[in-house]
Amino acid sequence: MWRIAKTEIWKLKRYNIIWAGIALMLLSVLLTLFTSMAKDGSVWDFRYLIEQVIKNNMSTIFPMCITLIAGYIITREYKDDTLKNILTIPISFKQLIIGKLIVCGILSLFLGIVCTVFIIIGELLAHFPGASLVLVVQALWQITLINFFLYLAVMPIIIITSYSPNGFLAGVIVSFVYGYVGMLASGNMLFANLCPITAGLGMIQYRGYDSSVHWNVLLNFFSIGASLFFSILLIHFTGNPIGMKKITKKTAKYAHKKGW
Repeated sequence: MWRIAKTEIWKLKRYNIIWAGIALMLLSVLLTLFTSMAKDGSVWDFRYLIEQVIKNNMSTIFPMCITLIAGYIITREYKDDTLKNILTIPISFKQLIIGKLIVCGILSLFLGIVCTVFIIIGELLAHFPGASLVLVVQALWQITLINFFLYLAVMPIIIITSYSPNGFLAGVIVSFVYGYVGMLASGNMLFANLCPITAGLGMIQYRGYDSSVHWNVLLNFFSIGASLFFSILLIHFTGNPIGMKKITKKTAKYAHKKGW
């Protein structure tokens, strides 16, 4: 499995979609800086900047971003017509999907680091008070982990849409709506603890210092674990992607006869 994942990492060099992910991380920070100009009575400091970037990533940017990247990486095998050649090697479609999902998990961590770098640059430009090395380290691990947990939350969507050559665009739309639902769920702590898209916030103790925020780490862990377990079931019980059975039948139909 590591060889499959390593091969997928090497293949990333020719995918420009990675730059789209970096651009979306930049967009998240820019949108946050733009909202800081609104006269809504909010007192902005470096901690609040980090929290607002995490909120924007969760509700609007990252679920859509990682679904887009994962869907693109998977569907390139359809578009480039390489899937039939790959499956002639003793590698099943399930193993191929698992390898790609592992790479996407690594990418989610990488984009978390990229987002943190953009936050630091934004702080240097905006000069919000309260910046410190401790908060920079906190931003690094919180944003990196929340990106990974968000990836686990949308993984079932990625897997379901990966079995259709054009399904990943629908997956992007569903993930965007999913993130918006998470923003609505954050208004109720019970729903926020149970919803996978917001459970990651509890895992990183988002605004844990606020007395009105009550995260239940056990429920958060159960929610994200359920999403991961459902993803494993989807991979295990689903078969070949759409179109592969037709290809097999066509190959069998025009098979050469044995003998003279």
